[in-house]
Amino acid sequence: MKTNRRGSAYWAQFALTLAVCAFMTVPVALSVLAGLTNNIFVGLQSGLTTRWVEEVWALYRNTIFLSLGIALACLVCTLVLGVPAAYYMALRRSRVTRLIEELLMLPVAIPGLATALGLILLYGGLPWLRTSWVFILIGHVLFTLPFMVRSVLAIMSAIDIRTLEDAAASLGATRMQRFFTVVLPNCRQGILAGALMVVTLSVGEFNLTWMLHTPTTQTLPVGLADSYASMRLEIGSAYTIVFFLMIIPLLVIMQMVSALGARAQRHPVQDTPMPFAGTVTSSLNAPAGPDSTPQSQPQTEAPRHA
Repeated sequence: MKTNRRGSAYWAQFALTLAVCAFMTVPVALSVLAGLTNNIFVGLQSGLTTRWVEEVWALYRNTIFLSLGIALACLVCTLVLGVPAAYYMALRRSRVTRLIEELLMLPVAIPGLATALGLILLYGGLPWLRTSWVFILIGHVLFTLPFMVRSVLAIMSAIDIRTLEDAAASLGATRMQRFFTVVLPNCRQGILAGALMVVTLSVGEFNLTWMLHTPTTQTLPVGLADSYASMRLEIGSAYTIVFFLMIIPLLVIMQMVSALGARAQRHPVQDTPMPFAGTVTSSLNAPAGPDSTPQSQPQTEAPRHA
């Protein structure tokens, strides 16, 4: 038997991968560990405790629920606005649609503080809006909408949505029927990918939210920054633990839904087979009308031998 010997290139790549993983996860692990120790300056020798997490939950649980609500509302808004916009731009690729696509990317290209300042100048004169969480929602929709549009537009371009549209239209489907029964089922992977990005970005958005929030509309990242700035480091680290406990299950659920969608797309449900193939043949050879008589097939006699 032949054994595959792994060369030095493999082990070098493996070591680089481990180094990158450690570079990304070690700071997070240290932050989590700091939220579970009695004294961060003494370290593990001071003992482990959960009182900091309990204190964060008592002080900031409203920010957790508010962040979740804004993220879900942002997801609904980006689905309602982004999917039809991507559908329109996929069907009509022109200079105008490309210009619209580039304009949609402006909130991502410019700093979030500048976007927030523009929203304050535009809507800051409305007291009912300025003190409401809807004001933060508007900023989050502006920031996350390009990610939904790009994700859906990419999958629509890959599956050639125009050809599917023409095929459905030739069968008599209306525009709404084509959108809900043809376009959406074929674009669900792009929609799920965009939804994953929208939720994660909305929950973790800080720069824009910091400018738009009020003391009664404080979200999770803003509360995390305030806890680090005004309280003990253990409180801020415990806030990080609460953040992970909230966002990780949400990401896992969305990844599971995306995997189920991909599996269903790879293994579609097959049509029910015909019970008897001769039924189709006989129906095709059936008489056209009531007066028609079946034509007898000429029979070939076997050759007679003397």
